[in-house]
Amino acid sequence: MNADQIQPFFATLQAANPQPNTELEYTNVFELLAAVLLSAQATDVGVNKATRKLFAVAPTPQKMLALGLDGITQHIKTIGLYRNKAKNLLETCRLLIEQHGGAVPRTREALEALPGVGRKTANVVLNVAFGEPTMAVDTHIFRVSNRTGLAPGKNPLEVELGLLKRVPEGYLVDAHHWLILHGRYVCQARKPLCFECGVAAYCDSRPGGPHPIYPETRAP
Repeated sequence: MNADQIQPFFATLQAANPQPNTELEYTNVFELLAAVLLSAQATDVGVNKATRKLFAVAPTPQKMLALGLDGITQHIKTIGLYRNKAKNLLETCRLLIEQHGGAVPRTREALEALPGVGRKTANVVLNVAFGEPTMAVDTHIFRVSNRTGLAPGKNPLEVELGLLKRVPEGYLVDAHHWLILHGRYVCQARKPLCFECGVAAYCDSRPGGPHPIYPETRAP
């Protein structure tokens, strides 16, 4: 994808979905943080199914901490890696209360100091909760960025930095959502829906284009 194609690429995605958002369900910043923490190697659908009941009884760090490890575990046992995630969530709640007055911090450094919160999770919270122009590179964004030629990279950090350089400023805040949704529903891993794709004209891997499609392109 050359530089002249990037603006129309995002303009097309924006026209199709003017106000994109995460598909994780939440009602406050703490619930968002908890949901993203739980979503590693799990689907949003699966996380939402578990957190609907969990957040109904524990929508704050204080109430989550009061549930205890067993209580949290029982609510999230349908999610992959649930035992470790329950421990991380419980400790995160303790640190939020002790170090941040029960509020979710607004800096990357403070977020990444929380158990189970890595760069991707911090990027999601900074973007969705606080409107920061961050790029949370998951498997979908990694695949779309490489497959289209938008921001090729060998690892998520390379892709993230490439996107921050190439995405026009006016699209930065929402770009992460458009790319995830495009990867999830159109530019799928095994069978990309190229002939239904609204941005195929700008893609390096379009049928008949200069490069083949790489179904195996996934984030490490």
